Amino acid sequence: QVQLVESGGGLVQPGGSLRLSCAASGSISPPYSMVWYRAAPGEKRYLCATITTAGHTVYMDSVEGRFTISLDNAKKTVYLQMNDLTPDDTAVYYCGLWDGPKEYWGQGTQVTVSS
Repeated sequence: QVQLVESGGGLVQPGGSLRLSCAASGSISPPYSMVWYRAAPGEKRYLCATITTAGHTVYMDSVEGRFTISLDNAKKTVYLQMNDLTPDDTAVYYCGLWDGPKEYWGQGTQVTVSS
């Protein structure tokens, strides 16, 4: 069984930065993908960014250039560096791991951007 534990959320002022982390534990080996989704209040989840164990990345248009996803394969940990945050980035951020047909999800971490 694979478990994901997120950390790094919190309250930040507009223009600020945060780094989210998500550590995977359990029986998992490459190749797989790790993803960050987010859900704003009252909305469904939307994909923010993905990364494969080979290092290929994809970003949602609204975060490209401000967010950077990275993966430490040895630690099975994915990061999301978020810069130049705006109130529109306020959401619960969820980490996911996709291993073929299997999907695993973390509990989510709240990010609030407010002055």
